[in-house]
Amino acid sequence: MTTAQDLVNAQLYASEDAVIEDALRHLLRARPDLRVNLAIYRYQHEDISLAQAAMLAGVSWPQMSEILVARGIPLRIGPASLDEARAEVESLRQALQ
Repeated sequence: MTTAQDLVNAQLYASEDAVIEDALRHLLRARPDLRVNLAIYRYQHEDISLAQAAMLAGVSWPQMSEILVARGIPLRIGPASLDEARAEVESLRQALQ
């Protein structure tokens, strides 16, 4: 079995962390269900906005809303602070680019 250190030793990556980051990026790209579940977890436990969860999940804001409702997860509508509102606007800008 190949290890992260094998890839570093072959000078294919600068560090084991770089190997892990690349592997996770490819895993999440290949498994959209994991992206959605991770977004749901972060929405529930890390206080990210609905727009941020949608961007992480790779779905639209209305789709993320539907996913959360279907799973019985209460929606947090509206930002709680000006900083949160600004972060949500920035997330939406990035998603629309």
